Amino acid sequence: MAKEAKDKAESFEALYARLEERVGRLEQGGLSLDEAIALYEEGMTLARRCQDQLDRAELKVTKLKESFAALPRPRDAASAATEPDDYEYVSEDDALDDEPFP
Repeated sequence: MAKEAKDKAESFEALYARLEERVGRLEQGGLSLDEAIALYEEGMTLARRCQDQLDRAELKVTKLKESFAALPRPRDAASAATEPDDYEYVSEDDALDDEPFP
């Protein structure tokens, strides 16, 4: 049970380092068949766990992108020049013609 909790908390980087070490040992050769199979099996388990973490990270990024896409984007100078504003422009001459106070 404690090993399962440790395994779940292990970072992607730590898992990947362990996977690289197993692959390196397999590539060096000189192992018995049983040792090679055990390392291969452990490597496949580590690779699966790495892929699971990458999948979860990708899903999280996708959800974040979707949530930020729903937010209004700030207008930049280019869009401000082409999009109408929420107010009407009044020239100084027009403003002086109307007396705002009685």
